[in-house]
Amino acid sequence: MTQTSAEPPMKVAIIPVTPLQQNCTLVWCTKTMKGAFIDAGGDLDKLKLAIERSGVTIEKLLVTHGHIDHCGMTGILAKELGVPIEGPHEADRFWIAQLKEDGQRWGIQGEVFEPDRWLTDGETVTVGDLVLEVIHCPGHTPGHVIFYHAPSHFAIVGDVLFQGSIGRTDFPLGNHQDLIDSITQKLWPLGNDVTFVPGHGPNSTFGRERQTNAFVSDYALG
Repeated sequence: MTQTSAEPPMKVAIIPVTPLQQNCTLVWCTKTMKGAFIDAGGDLDKLKLAIERSGVTIEKLLVTHGHIDHCGMTGILAKELGVPIEGPHEADRFWIAQLKEDGQRWGIQGEVFEPDRWLTDGETVTVGDLVLEVIHCPGHTPGHVIFYHAPSHFAIVGDVLFQGSIGRTDFPLGNHQDLIDSITQKLWPLGNDVTFVPGHGPNSTFGRERQTNAFVSDYALG
């Protein structure tokens, strides 16, 4: 498929998965039709259907953080598709190591995996011809990363930030101040016009959250 002048370089489809309705995101390069799932947590039949309908060739799986709803079945899908896993930051290794136990606790299938590449702040990942910036945003988990495509003013932020809320910090090694710092020091500088897909719920923009978010708006932080 060739890219037309009116076609954006990147397209995105959101597929809610698991009983927790986690936003798995299919991102693909319209020029090459190569794509990646970000946070393939479960419901693999849904994800395979999305591949079929989009005509995309999956070349890797990306992970924002190690919680069961975001990556419980990532290792299984990677083996089935024969593709590598990139992310999260290695500080979330302990979360991935307990995916099987967490899966039993939450009623979600989970399998431990070893990413082919742990990610660090300032690195990039590629999807086709797209280049996504990796930004380490600890707080919800210590190894949480987000993926940012600057040309599209678009970010996939996992459970760092939601429309009207922020990620929980009461899990092991969560840290509320780290999360606030990640949002205000790493996300806000990207620009008010950045649209983001959160780990759960509807999309929003950084600008809207700076105006209205009860936890991290400019007003709330005073």
